[in-house]
Amino acid sequence: MDVFRADVSNLDDLSFLFDQYRQFYEKPADLDGCRKFMGERLANDESVVFAIGPRSGRIAGFTQLYRSFCSVEMAELIYLYDLYVAPEFRRQGLARALMEAARQYGHERGADRLQLETATDNRVAQSLYESAGWKRDEVFYTYHLELGD
Repeated sequence: MDVFRADVSNLDDLSFLFDQYRQFYEKPADLDGCRKFMGERLANDESVVFAIGPRSGRIAGFTQLYRSFCSVEMAELIYLYDLYVAPEFRRQGLARALMEAARQYGHERGADRLQLETATDNRVAQSLYESAGWKRDEVFYTYHLELGD
């Protein structure tokens, strides 16, 4: 399997996997919404998506990155916001390969760091991140302010 930068030609596979990813986080299925969201991110160059799988076959997983900045460091940072591998392809090193593609991308851009968040009970993911050299933040808390209806 190859890791490659996905584009709108991969939208059907990406949308299906993105929908599965959201359902993992207990969101309702919404394939049309996922297709619209992913399509807009790719078409508007608002995210970078790496996929893994055969280039002319079904994609097995993806990671979605968002570029941002750290004012304190006056440097670019990259959020590894989504990482998902279909259940039938897990435990084969695919998530690790996607994370390595993200690391390489960040390095090539000259970013200061990559950053991610995961659920506190997602021990499998935490183990993967830590085994890949990621460090858990012990200094800062994350806060959210909901702005929806």
